[in-house]
Amino acid sequence: MEIFLLDGTYELFRHYYALPSAKDSAEREIAAVRGVLASVLGMIKAGATHIAVATDHVIDSFRNRLWASYKTSEGIEPVLLAQFPLLEEVLSAAGIVVWPMVEYEADDALAAAATVAAQDERVERVIICTPDKDLAQCVRGTRIVQLNRRTRVTLDEAGIVKKFGVAPVSIPDYLALVGDSADGYPGLKGWGAKSSAAVLAKFAHLESIPSDYREWGVKVAGASALMQTLSNDWERALLFRELATLRTNLALFENVDQLRWIGPTPAFAEFAARLDSAMTIKTQ
Repeated sequence: MEIFLLDGTYELFRHYYALPSAKDSAEREIAAVRGVLASVLGMIKAGATHIAVATDHVIDSFRNRLWASYKTSEGIEPVLLAQFPLLEEVLSAAGIVVWPMVEYEADDALAAAATVAAQDERVERVIICTPDKDLAQCVRGTRIVQLNRRTRVTLDEAGIVKKFGVAPVSIPDYLALVGDSADGYPGLKGWGAKSSAAVLAKFAHLESIPSDYREWGVKVAGASALMQTLSNDWERALLFRELATLRTNLALFENVDQLRWIGPTPAFAEFAARLDSAMTIKTQ
């Protein structure tokens, strides 16, 4: 069997900006919810049997206590934020497993679920559906892969190495150095994608990087200055890696049988009627 794990937050954002406005009888915007539901049901129609969706029910997480500038809901359109609870209700009514995250992020849920699912011998492949580079750290061989459903590109471990220049286990260290603007932390000054990949491809983790750049054995422009920056900002580098490291110890389900789709619940009919009767408004 294959296990599909979807980033519901990404899917809601993607459909919100891709679809024309649609409002229900109470004038509530529901176009994105309707789009995500149709997309997920389309996956099931295409043959997906085991599927779960993780959402950021609350955008803030424990990471905001570690780094004040970590991503928040600030700047996100209220009409988009308001659709998260409805999305979770609709998907649950459709019989799809949903994990609304509060203290942790949807990315943590996907990482934890992938780890558990991959331990089941019956599982042939775990497919994490998101383009988020954080999830690249979860990819393992060809057993846990990452799928960008928009571009239809699937990356296994070899694909992650080709894309980032480092193995999945080094992705948190890589992001600590280069930063992640989407998540709100800057990385270290001077450390770009090429220099970070060159060094981490050889040493894998921050602690293993020799303090004497002459021992690196790789050609990196400005190596002396980079090592000085890493030394001066060591604590910050470790903090950024902590932010980038996904938590895999969350108890979300006991076994993959619980992720099998067995059809909608009785409550789905009401939601379906509400979505189907929504009036679509084409925007300029």
